[in-house]
Amino acid sequence: MATAVADGRQPEEVPAIPVRHYGRWVVGGVLLVLIANLVYSVSNNPRFEWSVVGQYLLSERVLDGVVMMLELTVISMGLGITLGVVLAVMRMSPNPLVSGVSWMYVWFVRGTPLLVQLLFWSFIAALYPRITFGVPFGGPELFGGHANVVITPFVAAILGLGLNEGAYMAEIVRAGILSVDEGQVESAHSLGMTRLQTLRRIVLPQAMRVIIPPTGNETIQVLKTTSLVSVIAVVDLLYAVQLIYSQSYQQVPLLIVACVWYLVFTTILSIGQYYIERHYGRGTSRQLPPTPIQRGRLLIRRMRGVAAREGA
Repeated sequence: MATAVADGRQPEEVPAIPVRHYGRWVVGGVLLVLIANLVYSVSNNPRFEWSVVGQYLLSERVLDGVVMMLELTVISMGLGITLGVVLAVMRMSPNPLVSGVSWMYVWFVRGTPLLVQLLFWSFIAALYPRITFGVPFGGPELFGGHANVVITPFVAAILGLGLNEGAYMAEIVRAGILSVDEGQVESAHSLGMTRLQTLRRIVLPQAMRVIIPPTGNETIQVLKTTSLVSVIAVVDLLYAVQLIYSQSYQQVPLLIVACVWYLVFTTILSIGQYYIERHYGRGTSRQLPPTPIQRGRLLIRRMRGVAAREGA
């Protein structure tokens, strides 16, 4: 607001002129040209065979592979998260035997490639022709069956992906638990809460803010890693397109079909991860970060404001 000077005259208002970032416009223009050139090249290259991509994108065999990919992802992540929580709690146990077993599991699983673990589970019949469950050390058998019947390729894929993911989730959960202040744990114990009650009611709800982001990344990683199960003859998305182009010899278009589906579901998972992170981050900042829709509206308002100032 303008204030009067000594002689009674009102001073002139100084207009606020926004700073011009010409370098940003230049870099943005160069990137826009490069992206437009790439899009033009891809869309006009007949070797991509976009008509073939459209033909197979919603074909029954490809959709069956998509369903298998989603089943493997959901079951493997469910097994991995459950096992990860158990291993994290074991790792932090005061009992050295319990914590040692957890450490050894994480050390072994993270130290061997996932592909090797998948192959191992698919060839388990070479070591144990019969899988049995019963009393240990040669006691009576409760139930069992031939290894190739009990551990099918689908089960081998679940065991390979889920048990491998459990080792990584254990470290993620442990990091989240350690991020909670020890004073809160001591206060819970002083109120008479057991170790399990403290973990469930005090520690884990606060640790979720640290656990959710890497867990979302791991879920996306598992979704893409399901492509490895093709080596043990599980007909996931990648194996489905491989079977098709082994007959049609149209490798590139069918690989593009697989990429499109992977991108669709990784995008959906990324959006879900964003909103879950936003939910658990409510108590860490005064104002929640804007959603993508809110950001878009804010950008439109800013552009309209700039255009109005320039027009004036």
